[in-house]
Amino acid sequence: MKFDKNCEIIWHDRKRILGLPISFYRYYIVKKEGEWVKFFRHKGFFSATIDDINIYRCYDVTLMATIGDKIFKTGTIEIESNDAHVPKFHLRHVANPYKVRDLISNLMEIERNKQRVNITEFQMPSAF
Repeated sequence: MKFDKNCEIIWHDRKRILGLPISFYRYYIVKKEGEWVKFFRHKGFFSATIDDINIYRCYDVTLMATIGDKIFKTGTIEIESNDAHVPKFHLRHVANPYKVRDLISNLMEIERNKQRVNITEFQMPSAF
């Protein structure tokens, strides 16, 4: 995937099958200095679908690891956001999931502080 010259790829990986990066799902965290930090999910080979989310819109990160994931040192990270297009963003079977989860959590806090967004702004109204 191509990004502007002034964009920095903070992290990237592919979906892994049996620990090997042999799928057509690619994940990126990209920073454009002074403007934004986003997740990108690129899926497909002949025809591609690319989703992106601003990191400051995310409010929850969950790490899921099955026994197979633990054997191959992979895991699935579920990111919940208030983005209308992609409310749940999955990074499926990525390597070093604990480090990636910590990276994402830290970036979320940094970007929320930069954007002056509080977590209370993300809470859904109650159904009562």
